Formats: sequence, C-alpha cells, structure tokens
Amino acid sequence: MFWRGVLGYLPVNIVQGLVGLATIVVFTRLLSAEAFGAYALGFAVMTLAHSALFTWNEAAMARFWVASTEAGDSPDQAATVHRAWLMFAGGLPLLALAAWAWPMSAELKSAILAGLFAAAPRSLIKIVQERRRAAGEVAGAAWLEIVQTLGGFLIGAALAWSGFGGASPLLGLGIAAAACLPIVARGELAKARGGRVEPDRLRRHASYGVPISLSLMLALALSSLDRFMLASFLDEAAVGVYHAGYSLANRTLDVLFIWLGAASGPALIAALERGGQKALGDQAREQVSIMVFLTLPAAVGVAMVATPLAQLLIGPSLAGPAAKVTPWIAASGFLGGLTTYYLHQAFVLGRRTQMLLAAMTVPAAANFLLNLVLIPRFGVEGAVWSTLASYALGGVASAALGRRVIGLPLPIGDFARTAVACAIMAVAVWRVPAWGGIGELAAKATVGMVVFALAAWVLDAAQVRSRAAHALKLLKVRTA
Repeated sequence: MFWRGVLGYLPVNIVQGLVGLATIVVFTRLLSAEAFGAYALGFAVMTLAHSALFTWNEAAMARFWVASTEAGDSPDQAATVHRAWLMFAGGLPLLALAAWAWPMSAELKSAILAGLFAAAPRSLIKIVQERRRAAGEVAGAAWLEIVQTLGGFLIGAALAWSGFGGASPLLGLGIAAAACLPIVARGELAKARGGRVEPDRLRRHASYGVPISLSLMLALALSSLDRFMLASFLDEAAVGVYHAGYSLANRTLDVLFIWLGAASGPALIAALERGGQKALGDQAREQVSIMVFLTLPAAVGVAMVATPLAQLLIGPSLAGPAAKVTPWIAASGFLGGLTTYYLHQAFVLGRRTQMLLAAMTVPAAANFLLNLVLIPRFGVEGAVWSTLASYALGGVASAALGRRVIGLPLPIGDFARTAVACAIMAVAVWRVPAWGGIGELAAKATVGMVVFALAAWVLDAAQVRSRAAHALKLLKVRTA
C-alpha cells in the first residue's frame, strides 16, 4: 500500500513542487514586500482557524475509516463526520467578524478575511481527501489535490496581477476548493446515506482528534509565531523577507514530506490494523529509511545552492536577505518534517494523541521564548536560529515520548549511510565556483545529484542496490 501511494501521489508531488516554486517567483514579483508579508500572516491565520475548527474531524475520518469499513458501519462514520463539520463551520463568521473589528492595516485585514473565506471549502475537500486516502483511493485523492493546487495558483496570480494585493493567493485557494465541491459532493454524501449521527462516535472522534488539532496549532505556532513577532518588533516588510526565504527552503522539503506522508500514514494504519506490531515494524522501518534518503539530500542541496536559487526565484528586492534565511530553514524543515510525518505517527497509531499534544508543547514554548529574546537583538537571523533550535528540541521530545506508546524503529545504520553520502555531495558542490545566476545553480545541482547518487550506490544507503534490483525484476515480469 505504501509504494502504491508513493507512485500514485508522485504527480501531486511534481505539481505541488512546481507550483510552490512558481508561487515564490510570481508573488514576490507581483506583490510588494508589505503585501507579501500580509499574505504570509493571512495564510497563518487561515491555517490556525482550520486547525482549531476542522482538523480534529479530518483526523478522525483518516484514522477510523478503515476500522468502520471493516465493521460495516461506514455510513455512520461518514454521517457523524459530516454533521460535525456543519456544527463547527459556524465559527468562521465569528472569526471573520473579530478580524473585521480588529485594528490593523487594510492590506493585512483583507488577507486575513480572504484566508477565513478559503478555510470553509478547503476543509470540506480535506475530509474527502482523508477518506479517499484511508480507503486507498489514490487516484481520486491525487487528482483532487492537483486541481486545487493548480487552480488556486492560477486564480491567485490573476487576482494579484489585477491588484487585489496580499489577499490574492488566499482568494485563489478558496475559489479553487469551492469549484471542486460540486464534483465530489454527490459521491461523498452517498457514503453517509442511511447513516446515523452517533453521539458516542462523535465523542470518540473528539477524544482522538482534539489533541491532534491542539498539537497542530502548537506546530503552527512553532512555524508561524515568528512572523507575528517580526511584524510586532520590526514591520511587515521584514515578514516578507523572512517568508520568502522560509518558503524557498521549507516548501521544497514540505512537498517531499507531504508526498511521502500521504502514502505512509494510511499504510502504517493498515499494517497495524491488519498485521499487528510485526507488520507495522517492517513497514515503518522501510518508510523512514526511504524518507530520510529522499529528504536529507534535498535539505543539504537547498542549503548549498541558497544564493543562486534565491537570485533565480525571488524578486530582486527580497532575494539577497532571503538567501541568508534559506540554509537555516532547510535544516529546520528536515527536522520538522521527520518529526511530523514519522515520529508523530506513534501517537496516531497508538491512539494516544494527548501525548502528541505534550510533545508539541516543548518546541512551541521554546520557540516563543527564543524568539522573544533573539528577534529584538538579531532581527530575522534571530527568528531562524529560534526555529532550528525549537525543531531540534521537538524531535527529541517526540522520539522520547513516542517510544512510550509504540516503538517505531529508527534504523541508525541506514541514516548514517545517507548522511555520509550527503556529506560527500556537500563537499563536491562546495568546490563548484560561485559565479552566480542560473549557470551556478545548474552546475551545482548537477554535481550534487550525480555525486550523491554515486555515493549512495557505493554505500548502499537505504538499501538502494537491493531495491533497484527488485524494481528491475518487477519491471521485467510486467514486460514479459
């Protein structure tokens, strides 16, 4: 199931990667630094609102759909999830009213209101995606994400070009999600036909999902609080610089982790439900080895080409300062992604989501305190130092607490071989002259990929040789 998901979600990964880069290229040029900063803050508010109101319900759909299907009561599961969404959607108008009344700049207010508008249709589509992923309907979930991603970007770019400012990307996301609803509504509502809204089931969903929502809000605070503190201590232009550099590094890694996570989460749940602890251990060991093998070299590579990458993708007014942020965020993105998409699975699988909340409290509190001390003294640099330190603490806390729930394997030997291959790659890339522009980027990227591939093959990082032989054998069987 994992590899079927990895291959099935590959087109989504490609589209998200391209759109993520295009978002940086387009919006750092169509929007001023202040407007880009307002967009970053509006996106953070939208994500926080979504997490507070809807994520617990989506998590319950993802975790319990397989079990409800096996038990034959999936209509009750669907009906309960749909009713819960309707109950909590009423919180969005209240948040919008509060945002309207709050004293802030017109640019920031419009971006926040646009984000709250987008949260409603996006949350409905997310429920559909979680059900499809849990059910192994890879193609349906993948195409839904592709349409949303491309549509949201194109609509947002058109609105930005038309002068809608920092609200443009968020309006694009909301409109694209709303356009998808008529396509999926009939089929999804049919899943709940004949189902009953069960209070006991709803309480079980809340008991499981609310700690996940709260922990995600802490994670969002960990990744977003620095923007609000930069705006408070400095200005929205500083937020724009920080968000540009942050997006350049984190978006690249986030796309990889989301791709792998979309396949790995359902596969781990299915392995545990159907094969027990041994099947889970085998599946988890393979997954985390592949995850580190793909994401660690990406993080190192982004850090090594930060300057030419920023020159190529980010608008001239933001490129120089953003390049200084990128290497720090690349390291933070790797630690945060590995923690979220692997270490946190222990709490989900063991249904001990209250401990997930405890694990996230450590880095969130550390981030707040470090930002409070470092941003006034060091500005944007203080924010990135705080982020890296906080994610490192979060990884340690999650690993320690997770082992008390379900002992997910950490194949240190595989990790070490991948790390050595990355170190060899970094030395080779560092030796390439820094002449700037797309030529430097192309040369360093080519050298990095070739050297890492050779080093990984020689070291057999993540058992790449045996996996390649197995893949070739399967290909020969299919073509015979």
